[in-house]
Amino acid sequence: MPKTPTKRQSVKSKQKKPPATGTRAVPYITEAEFEKLLAGARMGRHAARDVAILRLMFEHGLRASELLAAKRSQLKLQEARLQVKRLKGSRSTEHPVSGSTLRAVRAYLRSRTDALPWLFVTERGAPFTRQGLHYLVGAIAVRAGLHAIHPHMLRHGCGYALANRGRDTRLIQDYLG
Repeated sequence: MPKTPTKRQSVKSKQKKPPATGTRAVPYITEAEFEKLLAGARMGRHAARDVAILRLMFEHGLRASELLAAKRSQLKLQEARLQVKRLKGSRSTEHPVSGSTLRAVRAYLRSRTDALPWLFVTERGAPFTRQGLHYLVGAIAVRAGLHAIHPHMLRHGCGYALANRGRDTRLIQDYLG
């Protein structure tokens, strides 16, 4: 007859392994890696769109779903402001848009001939999907010679960049929603 495990044996089997050494606890992209990523985006077929996507995601710490749900009406070009509609229960805010990001978005919008409400669309005129955005960022990273990068790493990179510039932790929390 097989033995049933004692209470001590069952507790030991449920203990978790320690994390692997030499890995980042939270993956993020550094500002230097972001510059390389932008260079990779400029080499692509849809350079204006790709650069605008990357700049908005990194500068404003946008989640993929927040970027994909963004409408043209949320971007106020005259005031250089972006109305960020946060998801996952976070507070929506309005962010100032830097000059380089504003120029990138304007260049992209000039290249569009449609009147669709979404801020970013595919070459077929449809809104991006999460999988499409994930593929796009990964392909740009490969073109730039970087390790595997996914869209959420840009959000984490935004937080780290703000922290490296000496911003207060509470301010960063509020900025990222």
